[in-house]
Amino acid sequence: MADYALLKKLKLTNPWHLLAVGLGTGLCPKAPGTCGSFGAMLIGMVVVTLAPWYVLAGLAVILYFLGVKACNEAERAMGVHDHGGIVVDEFVGMFISMLWIPQGQWQLALIAFVLFRIFDIAKPFPVGWADRNITGGTGIMVDDVLAGLYALICGALLWYFSGDLLLS
Repeated sequence: MADYALLKKLKLTNPWHLLAVGLGTGLCPKAPGTCGSFGAMLIGMVVVTLAPWYVLAGLAVILYFLGVKACNEAERAMGVHDHGGIVVDEFVGMFISMLWIPQGQWQLALIAFVLFRIFDIAKPFPVGWADRNITGGTGIMVDDVLAGLYALICGALLWYFSGDLLLS
C-alpha cells in the first residue's frame, strides 16, 4: 500500500504534481491505481463517444511525454520511485487499452478497464521486467504502456471474435 503521508509533499498547485496524481484520482487512500484507471476510463469514454480512435491515441502519446516529466517531478518531491499515488501512467495505459473501442460504443470501456487492471496488476513479461528495471519517470510510464498494449490486443481480439455479443 502507498504511504499516504508522502503525498503531502506534493503541491497540487504545481501542474506537474497535479498531473502526476491524475488530477487528484491518485489521492484515493485505498487502491489509487484503480481509482486513477477509473478516472481515465471516464475521460476515455467521453473521447470515444465524441471522436475517432486516433484522437485518443494522440492524447495517449502527448500524455505519455508530459507524464514522464510529471513523474520525475513527483518522484523528486516525494523522494520515492513509483509511489502508488502517481497515476498519470494509469491514464496513458487506459487510453491505450481503449483504442479498440469503436466510436460511440462507450459502454465497452468497462471491458478495457478490467483487461487493463488485470495486466497492470499481474505484470506479465515484459510489463514486470520494465517495472523492476527501468527507472525514473520513464520507468513509471513504460510498464503501464505495455499493460495497455496487452489489454488493447485482448480487447481487439475479443471484439473481433464476439462483436455485437459484447453489446447485448
